Amino acid sequence: MEKKFTFIDLFSGIGGFRIGMENAGFKCVGSSEIDPHARLMYERNFREIPKGDITKLDPSAFSDFDVLCAGFPCQSFSICGLKKGFKDETRGTLFFDICRILEKKNPPVFILENVSHLKHHDRGRTIGLILEKLTKLGYTVDYKVLNAKNFGVPQNRERIIIIGNKYGLNFNFDKLKINSINSMKLFLDENGSFEILDSNQYTLIKEFKKQKKSGLIFRGYMNKKIRKNGVRKNTNHLSRVHKQPNRIYSSEGNHPTIPSTETSGRYWIYDDGIVRKLTIDECYRFMGFPEDFIKVGSKTSLYERIGNSICVPMVESIGTELIHQFMENENAKQRSYKFS
Repeated sequence: MEKKFTFIDLFSGIGGFRIGMENAGFKCVGSSEIDPHARLMYERNFREIPKGDITKLDPSAFSDFDVLCAGFPCQSFSICGLKKGFKDETRGTLFFDICRILEKKNPPVFILENVSHLKHHDRGRTIGLILEKLTKLGYTVDYKVLNAKNFGVPQNRERIIIIGNKYGLNFNFDKLKINSINSMKLFLDENGSFEILDSNQYTLIKEFKKQKKSGLIFRGYMNKKIRKNGVRKNTNHLSRVHKQPNRIYSSEGNHPTIPSTETSGRYWIYDDGIVRKLTIDECYRFMGFPEDFIKVGSKTSLYERIGNSICVPMVESIGTELIHQFMENENAKQRSYKFS
């Protein structure tokens, strides 16, 4: 029987990391999550109740594992949040709990995920501190900002991925399997009880084009206040002058990042001549979750959970390359450090 490499799922949320890693051939041997609703959904889908508060968690509670996975809380570093970083005592310092577990359990590999702004936070000092700490724990560390739209889902969602290993090898992000998407159309529900806007509630623009980098098509906006400070004349029809919840994007392009902060589900799209809100199922599909994924709880909670999750096929691509570049790498096998 072929050996399955193991991982633990920290800040597990609803299991996006877990699904991706299991799809790549790994076996989950432990998880941790503090949010009650996320724990409930995790239990319903994986028949496992994650361990609770990581700050109170003894690393010995986990059996040995090959890979530590952690999408640690990003609000402290995100543009949407206050960007306090490590000054945020309730979230920013949770990175050091990851380090505490790495130091105690000494796994050969880890994968960390956070918002892309982490790369620039505090003029680069925050990422510098993170890399310094991980290097001192004996890891060779590489990182790159990846976009979900390059991994089979129609969402422009940039996230920084940090990968470390105990073999002195560099992870080659260029070998990740890419599947670029530039339209929501194939991911939308064909029918259902859609929440549709009346035509007097929004304005469509006549001149529009697909943004080359993101794949977004700004198609219009809700008839609400626009930004005034710092706005140039005659720019009323540009997406940046309209607050995010008021923007409407065409289904012929990608969707912007689904955030956890929009718990009312403000995801308005222009599709087949109407402006409507994305359904819950579409939001989960845009993150790569399988069709049979069990969703429980209020719409508000479900929107928040998916906004806090991770792109599943991106994780699968990373996990597959971990096996190719580390677990099955002859140079790694010749090193003194062995996988479990």
